[in-house]
Amino acid sequence: MGLIGYTFEMAESVGVFGGTFDPPHLGHLILAAEALNQLKLSRVLWVLTPQPPHKPDRPITPLPHRLEMLKRAIQHAPGFELSTIEVDRPGPHYTLDTLDLLQVRNPSTRFVLLMGGDSLQNLPTWYHSEELVAAAYTFGVMRRPGDEIDTKTLEKALPGLKNKLRFIETPQLEISSSSIRERIASGGHYRFYLPAEVYDYIRQNMLYVKSRGYIPGVENL
Repeated sequence: MGLIGYTFEMAESVGVFGGTFDPPHLGHLILAAEALNQLKLSRVLWVLTPQPPHKPDRPITPLPHRLEMLKRAIQHAPGFELSTIEVDRPGPHYTLDTLDLLQVRNPSTRFVLLMGGDSLQNLPTWYHSEELVAAAYTFGVMRRPGDEIDTKTLEKALPGLKNKLRFIETPQLEISSSSIRERIASGGHYRFYLPAEVYDYIRQNMLYVKSRGYIPGVENL
């Protein structure tokens, strides 16, 4: 019997990497690249969050700056794609709603939610976390140095989660957006933690600077 008239399409697996990216740094890029490779994803969607719903009072860099930095950070990286799915709709922006909307727009796509080990530990406290576990195809978990993940406790709180976990091996990098912001504010070294385009943008716009004695272009190396 022939197969004429039948079309077979393999569902693609797409990573969803959300965050405030304030600023986006080399650690983000390395983690996303390892996820792309190890989980055999066709691409990674970088989902910029306007304001984390669980931290409504947290000071955050204005959205236009963060959007431009993220565009510059991933513009030359094959497989990385900027998503404005949260920027384009009013908040609050919950991960479950974002994932559901992505699935509606791409019914045959398998979405892999990328997160750090610290976020995984807090997953039971997330908005409608049981529904989120059901909605995600898998969870790509990027461990940080010293992460201890209690999968047994997580499975008790969220049945079915354990079978959806995929751990990503990454270099032991201690880079965070908060530490970079602190370094910049105190006049410390930060240049080599960032893509060159992001570094230049921060300097040009004097982002994260708190000291009146700051001189543009001068940095302790």
